[in-house]
Amino acid sequence: MPGPDEPTRPSSLGPEAPTGRIDTGPDAPTRRTAFTTQRLRVIARSALADTRPLRTPAYRRLWSAGVVTVVGSQLSVVAVPTQIYQLTNSSAYVGLTGVFGLVPLVVFGLWGGAIADVMDRRVLLLASGGGIALSSLALWVTAASGVGGVWSVLVLFAVQTALLAINQPTRNAVIPRLLPAEQLPAANALNMTVQQVGAIAGPLLAGVLIPVVGLPTLYLIDAIALLATLWATWRLPSLPPEKAVTRRAGARQVIEGFRYVALHKVLLVSFLIDVVAMGFGMPRVVFPEMAHTVFGDPIAGGPALGLLFAAIPIGMVVAGLFSGWLTHVRRQGVAVTIAICTWGVGIALFGLSGSLWFAVLFLAVAGAGDMVSSAFRNSMLQTVATDDMRGRMQGVFTVVVVGGPRLADLWHGPAAAAVGPSAAVAAGGFATIVFAIVVVAVFPVFWRYRAPVAADRP
Repeated sequence: MPGPDEPTRPSSLGPEAPTGRIDTGPDAPTRRTAFTTQRLRVIARSALADTRPLRTPAYRRLWSAGVVTVVGSQLSVVAVPTQIYQLTNSSAYVGLTGVFGLVPLVVFGLWGGAIADVMDRRVLLLASGGGIALSSLALWVTAASGVGGVWSVLVLFAVQTALLAINQPTRNAVIPRLLPAEQLPAANALNMTVQQVGAIAGPLLAGVLIPVVGLPTLYLIDAIALLATLWATWRLPSLPPEKAVTRRAGARQVIEGFRYVALHKVLLVSFLIDVVAMGFGMPRVVFPEMAHTVFGDPIAGGPALGLLFAAIPIGMVVAGLFSGWLTHVRRQGVAVTIAICTWGVGIALFGLSGSLWFAVLFLAVAGAGDMVSSAFRNSMLQTVATDDMRGRMQGVFTVVVVGGPRLADLWHGPAAAAVGPSAAVAAGGFATIVFAIVVVAVFPVFWRYRAPVAADRP
């Protein structure tokens, strides 16, 4: 131990020695700067998106290909209703896309999940992905040649939706086979960030491209972009069921999936709480009216309408970019509950807002809450469900994610006509908070749920 007149040995841990004495040596400023820089790097790495899943080549290829294909798919999302309106000059026909899209999504989302549990998921991804590309090519032919008409477009749209409903649950069921459990929240956050970037960039790009290259070319670009995902899928290893199976993928297997959800309360609540959030809180059907009556857009639409539709995806993208902390959260049930309540608060404040910029801000906050909730709920599903049930669980997940907003559409419209859009939206936001708390109180096992593996980022 040094005497009272001897200098204190500099600490290797930073500018302050373990004894509490301040390091005043000649190199102290340099060490303090290095220490501060190191701490800032650690904080930044903890805050920004956790990219560890991208170190796994198979996942990295799938994710990178998704960056391309998600934008391409959004081009078709814009092209289909635009083409139908051009053919018919009727919004009623455009509205038929809801029926032609929802029915195959529900049927084939559930059945496709059952198929994914009984066959090699790589083969199923290749078959469904190839079918999606061919359907985009068929849509290109109808648009470029004028052959067929509106009903041909609607039928091809339904076929493509059915293939997407098979492909998406299968893709999500593959991820737990590629990555360790502790990286699933990060992987889901990365996936959702890409999807929301596509939801913003795709429509904007479509608006720019249609006057330049024409609407039919959007379908062709979508089909070509899908080659990236097909290549990434081809590079995957074989992914047969972990347990040998002899069963078929039929109605009985779909019913088994629902029975499995009922017996696993964590999964049940993860679906129920999302139905609450989207069924009560998704206000998209009133965006046109609020843009016109509250924020001053012309009745045909304007910049306010575009900002309202973009605000939730923007919030999700920002939350995804700063999602590094998700990996360290073990109490995922608590996190989902708080995130759903954040969604509800954002929606309620949006309904009460008279300022466009505050409205966009509150919707973005809601979107951030939705991103966190979705990342954790998908991670719960991928962790709690056994491999032989993951396909069916992802099918149910897909139906819930799509069905919730449709429920919101059913009641938001009449409620807005009765009490005004602002009051209807605010009521939906507050109802989301109340019913989310009720669901979690009835099933406290969800609140107590902890992720089985906790690993700090190196």
